[in-house]
Amino acid sequence: MKQVVQNYKSGELALLDVPVPGCKADGVLVRSAYSLISTGTELMKVSEAGMSMLGKARSRPDQVAKVVQSVATNGVPATYRKVMGKLDSYTPLGYSLCGVVEQVGAGIDDVKVGDLVACAGNEHALHAELNWVPKNLYAPMPDGLAPRHAAFGTVGSIALQGVRQGESRLGEVALVIGLGLIGQLVVQLLTASGVRVVGVDPDPARCELAERLGAAACGDPASAAVESAVAELTDGHGVDQVYLAAGGASNQPVELAARLCRDRGRVVDIGKCRLDLPWNAYYEKELDVRFSRSYGPGRYDPAYELEGRDYPIGYVRWTERRNLACFLDLVARGKVDVEPLISHIADFDDAVETYRSLKDGELKAVAVLFRYPEQTVEAEAPAMTVPEVKRPATAAAPARAVRTPVRLAFVGAGNYATSMLLPHLAQRDGVELSTVVTTTALSAANAQRKFGFSEATTDLDAVLGDKSIDAVFVVTRHSSHADLTRKALLAGKAVFVEKPLALTEDELAGVLAAVEESGNDRLQVGFNRRFAPLLLEARKRFGARTGPASLRYLVNAGRLDQGSWYLQQGSEGSRFAGEGGHFIDTASWLLDADPVSVYAVAPSGNEDLQIVLGYPDGSTATISYVTTGSPGYPKETLDLVADGKVLRLDDFVRASVYGRKRWVSSRLPKARDKGQSAELAAFVKAVRTGGPMPVPLESLVATTAATLAVQAGLAGGAPVTLAGAR
Repeated sequence: MKQVVQNYKSGELALLDVPVPGCKADGVLVRSAYSLISTGTELMKVSEAGMSMLGKARSRPDQVAKVVQSVATNGVPATYRKVMGKLDSYTPLGYSLCGVVEQVGAGIDDVKVGDLVACAGNEHALHAELNWVPKNLYAPMPDGLAPRHAAFGTVGSIALQGVRQGESRLGEVALVIGLGLIGQLVVQLLTASGVRVVGVDPDPARCELAERLGAAACGDPASAAVESAVAELTDGHGVDQVYLAAGGASNQPVELAARLCRDRGRVVDIGKCRLDLPWNAYYEKELDVRFSRSYGPGRYDPAYELEGRDYPIGYVRWTERRNLACFLDLVARGKVDVEPLISHIADFDDAVETYRSLKDGELKAVAVLFRYPEQTVEAEAPAMTVPEVKRPATAAAPARAVRTPVRLAFVGAGNYATSMLLPHLAQRDGVELSTVVTTTALSAANAQRKFGFSEATTDLDAVLGDKSIDAVFVVTRHSSHADLTRKALLAGKAVFVEKPLALTEDELAGVLAAVEESGNDRLQVGFNRRFAPLLLEARKRFGARTGPASLRYLVNAGRLDQGSWYLQQGSEGSRFAGEGGHFIDTASWLLDADPVSVYAVAPSGNEDLQIVLGYPDGSTATISYVTTGSPGYPKETLDLVADGKVLRLDDFVRASVYGRKRWVSSRLPKARDKGQSAELAAFVKAVRTGGPMPVPLESLVATTAATLAVQAGLAGGAPVTLAGAR
């Protein structure tokens, strides 16, 4: 196998052929998929190797002291031979990787051959095709996490341990000095903890990246902007914590820390910078200086790292391995985003040239990954990007209130429009049905006669150009929804579009491009179930929750009549693409979050689907969309379980909540109310008053992206990560 090595005496880097390590007990043999170059720690080691002997001695005074002691004990000749022998040997590089378990040693029962794991350790997670990794230095990968992201596990654990040492609390303000790889991760971890962050780095690009990833403000250490930001965020008191994530020989970081830290604040050293503490400054504020030792408790303890002896969780909550698992979980749930940190991915065969480019400054990077040649077993989870909702750079005019009555136009007058929407609008005070547009003249005339539209036409452009029309309803076949919505938004109309909003990622992108171009984000998709009175009451009775929830949603969709246009998948999309947004939106509303992963499977021979949605706080929603059930069974049943409570919905006829007290609704005397009337009332009110739309646009986009991800997941046979999900 191949491994990256360095001769510390000559500075030579090589990709060396070495024997495959054996798989010992209490560990696993891992074939690398991706390994991460620590552009701070590793490049420092590479640079030191290129120094003269005097330079090496100056950079490592601790080793010089050991040499002096050896001379006193063993004499000069023996010490010289020992030192030269050690220097003139190959040493390994690397300490953070993700790979596939190739062999399992005796005593290991938490992983099996073929599992993906993240590995740590400068003796066990090396830049090599195969590594033996002891039990406490690997962690199984969470579902939906891409292997290249899991390769950040070790450096993420270092950053996480530093944040733990700072004992950050919700609402505090922190200063991060040094915005390299560790500093960028510290910024995100603090932000995820509810801490406001100011970053410091001389590199403007790194400052900009940190602000994009959550920092409140960033700047050069010599600029007045940093001090101004700290003063503004802390009312002049100074930050609660300072994290030293910088390297180098300058004493500027510790001096800046003293100047910007509040009285009795905390200073945590994570990197390897000069620590010549100015005594007066630190004494007068009684600053608490702390060190963060690598990945956490267990580091440098052979009994923990090599023999697999864990520390009891009741005494040591966050060990080295638990920190590793925690960081992977944060990335998998979208709390930390490492993708923007990846500056370059190099093939492992190009490792030596990559190090040279980094050392010479040709390659400017925050993080660089090695990609290993054997990727057939990687099984990387596919990803789908949830598009960002962008408004114009110049502020668009705020939504205005309109005159009464609100004038509505309908594009489409098919069965759903005439049975589920128009009956609720036709008799509503403050609403005027202005124009109905259909592709055939007779259907427009029928809708006009039945519901009292002022005009009936087949001319869409005339409706979009009519300035007296306040809102447009798009109730056509699925394939036309996105295009009609885009046109209506560009015409300045408020839009109510029946689900789905889009059938492809490109269609969704087109709708959002129209929002960005026009500044018009007045859009509602017909996700009506969150407005159902019975479900609203049940949610209220269930109350707030503190822990992750488990939601199960059975949709007994049944079979369609032969010839239904819903079956025209080539043009109109799958059944679930057309209808599934209802159920994803309902689940997300009940869980008060947008999904970050989607896993879908389908039994062979029928159209049934099993869909598992993952949410940022660890909650899951399982949607069983089945067409093979009995038509006599209710269409929709839902169970939500969390915090010792259960919410049950039986097809919008009855609901119940089991907790400290039991609540059961009375059976509805009339037909099921799935929320259409309340949804339409909320939309009309928003149009009339100029207030916000009933559902945030970001939520509509997230639900649409998750619906589209179901098909992608079925095609790929793996969980789909929703990159960029809120």
